[in-house]
Amino acid sequence: MSREYPIIAVTGSSGAGTTTVRRTFERMFSREDVHAAFVDGDAFHRYTKEELTRIFREEPERTDELSHFAVEANLLDRLEALFQEYGEHGSGTYRHYIHAEDKRMIEAGYKVGTFTEWQSLPCGTDLLFYEGLHGGLVTGEYDIARYVDLLIGVAPTMNLEWIQKIDRDTKLRGYSQEAVIDTILGRMHDYVRYIQPQFSRTHINFQRVPTVDTSNPFEVQDIPTDAESFVVIRFRDPATVDFPYLLAMIQDSFMSRPHTLVVPGARMSLAMELILGPVVKHLLGQRRFR
Repeated sequence: MSREYPIIAVTGSSGAGTTTVRRTFERMFSREDVHAAFVDGDAFHRYTKEELTRIFREEPERTDELSHFAVEANLLDRLEALFQEYGEHGSGTYRHYIHAEDKRMIEAGYKVGTFTEWQSLPCGTDLLFYEGLHGGLVTGEYDIARYVDLLIGVAPTMNLEWIQKIDRDTKLRGYSQEAVIDTILGRMHDYVRYIQPQFSRTHINFQRVPTVDTSNPFEVQDIPTDAESFVVIRFRDPATVDFPYLLAMIQDSFMSRPHTLVVPGARMSLAMELILGPVVKHLLGQRRFR
């Protein structure tokens, strides 16, 4: 049964490229006059940066246990409750986590690594858009994926994801390369346990594959450009996809499997708009109005 208030979730780890997908959706929403409630997964972390630093200093054995990927380090009960409430009533509460690049929030007096207060979602929105780590999570205790109407995975090849994270966290967030590498290695178990299984539940996956050498991601190097990569797009239900249309509209695209479309990296945004635009219209067209 179609819900009155659809939920779109983009899931992928830090540095994976989920922000690119969000910007594509923002353009579509603006063009189609869709009013979305935006929620960031970082807002559901359990601890501030200062609290984590204190815990790691006093209890170093908990460092790996409390990676941002881990269930224990996040308020997943609140995230699941938000998805359930929004799907039923179009309402819920959220907050914002302050990153170093959130200049306006910092100028307003917030500290990096802290949260805003919990507040109500805007009234009168058409759908909820979530970008974060756990939009498709299923564990013995939580089943967040069941509330999502469109689940999108963003998962570059592993080495490319690490290169992008190192570049972003050193240039934008002020971390040393050694600290970023330690973070990557320390949370690998949680990545395999909690993040990767979500990509088997997604409706659509976007995976960027570089065509240049990234064999040592920990060597300082430029991020491969869009022109130096392909995007592998996998559909859970290929019967609903007009592949001849997409192949005709996206120059140099091809199919590698019956459910997989490959497009040049420079045409990723075009591919997203052609693929996701009709899906969003369908979701909104199927809304169950009372």
